Amino acid sequence: MPNIVYIATSLDGYITDKDGGLDWLGSVPNPNNDDLGWADFIAQIDALVMGRKTFDAVCSFDQEWPYPVPVFVLSNSLSSIPDGYADKAELVSGSLKDVVAELNLKGFNRLYIDGGQTIQSFLSEDLIDEIIITRIPILLGGGTPLFGTLPNLLDFDLVNNQILLGAMEQGHYCRKR
Repeated sequence: MPNIVYIATSLDGYITDKDGGLDWLGSVPNPNNDDLGWADFIAQIDALVMGRKTFDAVCSFDQEWPYPVPVFVLSNSLSSIPDGYADKAELVSGSLKDVVAELNLKGFNRLYIDGGQTIQSFLSEDLIDEIIITRIPILLGGGTPLFGTLPNLLDFDLVNNQILLGAMEQGHYCRKR
């Protein structure tokens, strides 16, 4: 029952710029609007678990809801999902192990984990089984880092590596258990 991270970073390991922005994600030209493997990835996912800040960011995008799978928002501060999103996401809280166990019991076994703090928390509890990182060739010099400190070393195997749009590197790693 894997928990999987699918995310883009700058070369220096940030997932947002110094102002929390994401505009840099479009820095590599994509004239054919290639989805860079997103459709194949999301087709294999049962549900998405994201942090509140990521949920707030997604809600602020001027686009249709991007997720075809159930979305669970980890938050201890939200009391309800905002109007217009109640049919798109559900709040969850508690220990990460309990949240994962509860979702697994409901039949959500392949979980996409998203959001900087959420990913770091899952890694701290050794709850990430796969990481797919697309590195964009830009140095941001600061922002939200993908990785933080960990209580223990976590060892991964590289299972696939590919170049996207002739400029980005996407690595797929699986946790050694």
